[in-house]
This record gives sequence, C-alpha cells and structure tokens, in this order.
Amino acid sequence: MADRFFPNVMPSFVTEDIQEEDKVTDEDSLMKLLSMPYTSLSKQFQRSGLDLKETVTRTSLSFVFISWVAFALFGNVGTVGNLGTALLLYKSYQVTSNENDLFLCLEIVKACDSASRASRDVTFICGRAGVCALGAVAAKHANDEALQSYYLSQLGEIKLLRNHPDELLYGRSGFLWACLFLNKHMGQGTVPDTTIRAVANEIIKNGRALAKKGGSPLMYEWYGERYWGAAHGLAGIMNVLLDVELKPDEFEDVKGTLKYMINNCFPSGNYSTSEEDRKRDVLVHWCHGAPGIALTLVKAVKVFGDKEFLEAAINAAEVVWNRGLLKRVGICHGISGNAYVFLSLYQLTGNIEFLYKAKAFTCFLLDRAHKLISAGEMHGGDSPYSMFEGMGGMAYLFLDMIDPSKARFPAYEL
Repeated sequence: MADRFFPNVMPSFVTEDIQEEDKVTDEDSLMKLLSMPYTSLSKQFQRSGLDLKETVTRTSLSFVFISWVAFALFGNVGTVGNLGTALLLYKSYQVTSNENDLFLCLEIVKACDSASRASRDVTFICGRAGVCALGAVAAKHANDEALQSYYLSQLGEIKLLRNHPDELLYGRSGFLWACLFLNKHMGQGTVPDTTIRAVANEIIKNGRALAKKGGSPLMYEWYGERYWGAAHGLAGIMNVLLDVELKPDEFEDVKGTLKYMINNCFPSGNYSTSEEDRKRDVLVHWCHGAPGIALTLVKAVKVFGDKEFLEAAINAAEVVWNRGLLKRVGICHGISGNAYVFLSLYQLTGNIEFLYKAKAFTCFLLDRAHKLISAGEMHGGDSPYSMFEGMGGMAYLFLDMIDPSKARFPAYEL
C-alpha cells in the first residue's frame, strides 16, 4: 500500500507563530509554511492558485479553437477536462471578481456546449448537465439573460434513459446534483421540484429494489459491481439525496444505508471499494474509500444530528491523515481532494486542528508537488491539467484555502 502514498511525517499540529517561523531554517521549507500565520499563507495560496489557473487555462483555450474544427468535421469531442477548467475559472472569478475569468469561462462552456450536443452523458462532472448548469450560472453573473435562458432550456431537453445508472459520475445522481447546483446559485425553483422529485423517486426505487437481496436499505450497481464510494457508489448517491427534500421513510433509508456502511467499515476506519471487495483495505481516495465517504458523513451530521456519523467521519479523517498523502495531485484520487475532508470537518466543528490538517496537505502540495512530479516520484495525472486528475484540482484547492470557511469540494459539496 505504501507505494500509493507518502509517509506523513508532518507534525499532527503546529501553532502558527511568526517568531517560530523565523526560527525554521530554509532547508525545511515545508515546516516554514506550516508555521506561517494564516493571513500570510493565504496570500501564497492565492498567488499560486492564480498562477496555476493561468497555466491550466492556456491548455484549455486551445480546445476552444480545436473543438469548433472537430465538431464541424466529426460531430463530437470530449468535455470533461475542459469543463473543469471552466469551473476553475468561475471559482477564480468568485475570488477576484476578474471579469476576464468569467468571459473565458463562458467561452470554454460554449465550446463544450457544441462538443457535447450528441453526448448521452447527463451528469455535472462528465456530461451535458454540467455544461448547461455552469453555463447558466456564469451567464447570470455576466448579466446575459438570453444565454442564461438558452442553457436552462438545454438542460430541460436532457433525457434520462432507463439504462442510465444511478451513480454520481455518469448517472442520475450526477444529473440531480446539477439541478441542485442551479437551484442554489440561481434560486429555488429554477429547476422545478417536480423534476427533482421524479429523479429522486427513480433513484430511491432502484436502490430499494436491489437492496431486497439483503444488507443495506439501499443498494446500487455499476457494471455489475455494488460500489460504496463517492464516484460510482453509495456515498455519492447518499450525498446527493441528503440535499433533496425526501419523505420520512426515504430519509430513514438513507440514514440506514450510511449506518450499514459505518457498521461494516474496516477496523482501520477506512471503507471498502464495493460489496464484492470487502477484504482489501487499500484505497484512500475521494472516488473509493474514506475521503468521499467522510464528506458524506459530515453532511449526514448536519441533516440527522447523529453523533455516530460525526465519530465515523472523524475516524475516516484519521485514515486520510495517515494514508491520504497520495502520490497524485488531483481531486478524484489525489492530495487535493483529500484535503477537503479536513475542511469539511473544520466547518462543521470549528476545531482548528482540522483546519491545520487541511493546511498541511495544501502546503505539502505548494512546497513539493512540482519537484516530486519532475523527479518522477509523484504522478501528475493522466490528464495533467484537469480538475479531477491534475493541476486544475490543485489550483482549485489553493483558491478555496484563501477562505476555508467557504471551501466546497467541487461538484460534490453544494
């Protein structure tokens, strides 16, 4: 397992003290960052986040041109990484109010719109719903009512098919999250309750049907495997359902499903990848393992007020601290995504030790990511500039760390 992560030798807590910072030698640059007062450190996060954003954006802007050519010749190209860049630009706009970021965001969304019209993918992260939802919200900020109406009408034309799965990355839950994102940023009712309720009904119905085989109150399959994690399984689906106004018996099923997972976690506090893989305590990623499940458990504390969920979330966070300093930078299965576990717990509890741990993971990236990637000791991602695999996610985390009280895991926390 150790080949997946760096041993975490950082202190479990470092008091911020300008005098202590001065005592640290330049040879230990990471410790110097950990000792730095947050007011100074946040400025470094902002500079690094904005610099990385520029690098990521330059890569995606070539797509804006190429997509028009590719769409004209071949009819379709992928949108996942480039829509992530648009989301990063929207985040940068929120931080700096730089209208150029908003303009570039809309240009990339426009290219993704053309490229995704023939796509069957319907989710926020990977599909047409993300293009429409982010496009409508960015158009609202640009005061472009015609463009806003266009993207909302396009969302209304998306059809969920019988063979669509229920999971977050490619399925109904990912479409539902896009609807909830729109209602948060554009006002309740932007997507009608009837639409949200219809999708939620289908997800609940399917989960109950598979659960008849025993175990959890709700269960889902993706390509024949019953996953537990955020991307394809129970954690991601429950995470979205917790933001929906459910009936009492439906809430009980969600609650029972999460308790089923807690009661069957590994002794370490980590979680199985799937029902079929209950013996390998290996992955500590957002997509599979403790990080994504911890974020869902924090939301469950807010909804149910149950101390069992808080205790389980803290136990999962300890796994992330010990084994989550992954040899990758991204959001999905990298250090950037894992840092959000501590941010979420900090926001819930106000405990500065969780803020410190988020800061420690972020400082590790700030201090060492580029060096480790250059040395071949860290993986930059199969798509090295993307939000979920590469530098885009690291840039997003840096910008979120400017004001950690408002940080949200992109495309997962509303």
